[in-house]
Amino acid sequence: MPWGLGSWIHRQKPSSPQEALLLSRISQRCCTDGILSSHCRSACSQQRQSPMAAAPLAQGPALTVTHRADGGDFDEEATPPPMAAPVPWACCAVLAAAAAAAVVYAQRHSPQETPHVQYERLGSDVTLPCGTANWDAAVTWRVNGTDLAPDLLNGSQLVLRGLELGHSGVYACFHRDSWHLRHQVLLNVGLPPREPVLSCRSNTYPKGFYCSWHLPTPTYIPNTFNVTVLHGSKIMVCEKDPALKNRCHIRYMHLFSTVKYKVSISVSNALGHNATAITFDEFTIVKPDPPENVVARPVPSNPRRLEVTWQTPSTWPDPESFPLKFFLRYRPLILDQWQHVELSDGTAHTITDAYAGKEYIIQVAAKDNEIGTWSDWSVAAHATPWTEEPRHLTTEAQAPETTTSTTSSLAPPPTTKICDPGELGSSGGPSAPFFISVLVTLALAAAAAAAGSLLIW
Repeated sequence: MPWGLGSWIHRQKPSSPQEALLLSRISQRCCTDGILSSHCRSACSQQRQSPMAAAPLAQGPALTVTHRADGGDFDEEATPPPMAAPVPWACCAVLAAAAAAAVVYAQRHSPQETPHVQYERLGSDVTLPCGTANWDAAVTWRVNGTDLAPDLLNGSQLVLRGLELGHSGVYACFHRDSWHLRHQVLLNVGLPPREPVLSCRSNTYPKGFYCSWHLPTPTYIPNTFNVTVLHGSKIMVCEKDPALKNRCHIRYMHLFSTVKYKVSISVSNALGHNATAITFDEFTIVKPDPPENVVARPVPSNPRRLEVTWQTPSTWPDPESFPLKFFLRYRPLILDQWQHVELSDGTAHTITDAYAGKEYIIQVAAKDNEIGTWSDWSVAAHATPWTEEPRHLTTEAQAPETTTSTTSSLAPPPTTKICDPGELGSSGGPSAPFFISVLVTLALAAAAAAAGSLLIW
């Protein structure tokens, strides 16, 4: 049915992409053909400020606009005009502004087709065609909504060289005039997978074991892993770990079996494929988790002792039937060399050769008594042996009521006091033989001096 085209153009806000494209067509027809239809006249008549609005206008062609029920393009039918009149420039300016708004609207609100997903190798070159458009079609390319430089185009094709991770994104190709979306590509830049790293371990022996895997280098694109576990010729179920995506668990069906296990893993992505496999005996992969709650404490009044305690790993299911032995290492922080102690049982040990007053670091590892390998080291515990509190020193010359003080390193050393003879008996000082020896010493010194003077004479 016919629309109120004049008021619609004046609004300059089409309600759909189809209306936007139609507005662009009509503005071109009204202004480019040099004729003014009744619908164009209706649009221009609403521009009250235009000096050309009151100019007499000839009757233009009858323009019929029909909307197709199937959602296709609009149909336009026009009968040859009986006469034509020049189009006022103000009217064309109005229509041009409306057409510009329509182009922007069409660009932003064009129906979005599902982008074609494409994977390319990092460092390679790629050429993206604009859908089914001809090589010489006038197109514009955008990536993630940003215009790309024209020098990247080869005709209508987009050429990207030396792909980097930053080239990943949504590339869209538009018709340059109508901004009609021609093609979309979701480009993902990545690498094919290298051989995966696979390992298996039993930290819950004898319940079962788990296998984990990872890639040595990232691929930057999605990967798919496939794990197969064989016990002899029998396929084992590998249950996915609910918390760790690259791990699965296998239950032991037969304990103490001499039949080997074989675990294979393959990995693939859009750019390549790789695989690896390992074979092992049941007992070779037994490795407990580290001991837990390692604590070290000083021993009171023992400056060279530290008491260390720990607990069996909680993941070890049956320590009574499958006991663990432990390996303890310790060192002072000032040294790099460790000291080691292996313990066949128990979860405690006393270090007896610690350096007094030095902080120590202590760790413990665990292992099944018969099979497997040692666990990783536990979380480190720190402790310092007991030290005696320093005692305050006093001199005998100080009275009991005098405040005790520590002698400064810069003070002179104490000197010996020579007492009067009357003070010796009651003060607890030196006895009478001491003075006799002093007199004898003085006499000998005088005799030696006299003999020396005689010799000189």
